[in-house]
Amino acid sequence: MTLTADQMELREEDILKHYAAAAALLEGFDHTPRIGKGKAPAQAERSSGIGTRRRFRSTTPGLVTRSTARPEGVHLLDRIEAADDGDVLTSPAQAVATTALRRALAISLAVTEMFGEQTALAGLKRDNLAGGLSANRKGEFSALLTAEALIALHVFGNAAAYLLASHASETTVEVGEVEEVLTDNGQLALHGALWELDQDIAAFATDDARLTATISAYAEQLMEKVSLRAQTAAHLEPFRGASWRVEADDLTISGFTPASKAKSTTLTMTFKKPHEVVGNHIARYQALKLSKMLMAYDFDRRLNPFAELGGFIFTFMGDGKPGTGKTTLIQMMAGLINEYCQNAGYPFRYQNLSTESIDSYQGKSAQNAKAFINTVLDPGVIGFGTIDDIDQLAGKRGDRQSSAGQLEITAVLMESFAGANTVVRGNCTFGMFSNYPENVDDALRQRAGARFLVDGPQTRDDYIDILYLLMGKNHDIPLGDHEVYAAQEIKTAVAASFESHNRPHEEGLLRVFDQVSDRIGELDTIAKMGTYLKGIQEADDRFTGRAIKNITDAVKVRAMDFELPDEWMEQPELFLFKSYDEKKAMIGELRVPITTGMVLQEINRYADSEFRYADKSDEVAIETMVREFGRTEEAKRRYLEGKSG
Repeated sequence: MTLTADQMELREEDILKHYAAAAALLEGFDHTPRIGKGKAPAQAERSSGIGTRRRFRSTTPGLVTRSTARPEGVHLLDRIEAADDGDVLTSPAQAVATTALRRALAISLAVTEMFGEQTALAGLKRDNLAGGLSANRKGEFSALLTAEALIALHVFGNAAAYLLASHASETTVEVGEVEEVLTDNGQLALHGALWELDQDIAAFATDDARLTATISAYAEQLMEKVSLRAQTAAHLEPFRGASWRVEADDLTISGFTPASKAKSTTLTMTFKKPHEVVGNHIARYQALKLSKMLMAYDFDRRLNPFAELGGFIFTFMGDGKPGTGKTTLIQMMAGLINEYCQNAGYPFRYQNLSTESIDSYQGKSAQNAKAFINTVLDPGVIGFGTIDDIDQLAGKRGDRQSSAGQLEITAVLMESFAGANTVVRGNCTFGMFSNYPENVDDALRQRAGARFLVDGPQTRDDYIDILYLLMGKNHDIPLGDHEVYAAQEIKTAVAASFESHNRPHEEGLLRVFDQVSDRIGELDTIAKMGTYLKGIQEADDRFTGRAIKNITDAVKVRAMDFELPDEWMEQPELFLFKSYDEKKAMIGELRVPITTGMVLQEINRYADSEFRYADKSDEVAIETMVREFGRTEEAKRRYLEGKSG
């Protein structure tokens, strides 16, 4: 894979030259812990008559410092080799672990060396060694050493977790919060990290599976702790803004963002075909288009032409009454993307954020949500992330019934979907689904760039089709006068659905539409449609600039009002395997002009959803207040009865 424009190559020779230093760290060093506390070892103590070292030990000179012979030193290689109840032979899992740790340490040392050369740190180190460091630069030197330490720790944890990801089993280990995070300099920081990892292996790694799980869990906790520290540290901009590519490992280091293996998830869901989604014409059509849009992603450029041209849906919300087909829509979309990816040989990753992600421990819910986001965002895969029943998962700010864990998830989703650091590459999309969207935080709901109204079957033909579908074939009941699935023919149904939005559906919005139209006439210019938007804002002050952006994004999607041909998915060489510029040109030829009708329909579609949510939200609030008043009155009555008695 070629480098992208925003990546630098971390050359193999720059990594290999640090192998000796990395091996020395694994062989042994002295460390007196400052913050961390030792953990009781899991394996039983050996008798004094049994040796604790392997028979086959490297005799390469110069790798072990004189102090490693002291009993209080950290000997990580010995610790790893002892994690199998005394087997004298090194197991494959132990060899993988030690190799991964050496590689991760070497990558960490290489990156921190490059950071030192890119900043003033390397020069200040030379001045300090020569005794020529001026007093007025000591503060800068100290801050740069802290930055070096944080980078060394995060890159080490990032690389270790990444390299071991493909060797992990279903076994998991909870190592707890990382404590020994030292920021004096990069070398001491790694000493502290390896000391604590040594303690965790002693406490938890009783076999090969738990050894891999322990190292992986520690690496993830280390990254989490360091990322929090880095939020307030200085001089980290050169690292945050850089991206290094390690070609041999297919590893990309992008600031403090954890890397992940570009591999597919194993899907066990029941997929649905498009004709099995009855009704929901616009939602089904947009899901079909979006599934094919994702496949236009270019893995070399790490960008999707649809994202550059302005017609890509990064986030969407599907809402409707219970039983109208939200789960079926997810099954259809996941099935289509999975089929397309298998045909093209692309890795596909589907993840769902469930209520199991809410944790009572402070910060854990946010960590779970961030892991979900990062897994789907991985630029090495085609990703589809769903958040079903988001009203239960993400808390509404100001709602006393929202738990701390729910509010943590809300904050992570808001920052990830439209934050300052959000980058839309076009390789993934996130769908939020709810039966009660009025219970979703307003700001989070507005981060859904598209709205899929999942209203289920509507017409007589829809109800006949769904009855025919669900009855199956194990009966002899005649069909009667009906052409099966003719009403589900997507283009005809979608055209009728879009035309129905020439006028609003919600009563409150319809009043605004009629008032503005009566005053200024047909809404056929940008000025008149802007006046209509202002009228909507006056009726509902939650209709902000973000709503206008979502509407214009939806209009750009309408300009891409075409499906990529099925044969382009079936025969990847026709489109998917072409270069980025070729794909962009082919898509550009299919674009249609934007019309005033498109803009007006999208304004009405979006505003209808907001008015629908607002009406339900207000009704829920009123019902809640009525219950509170009733409780208050009952409490007063009981209080007075008790007092009089």
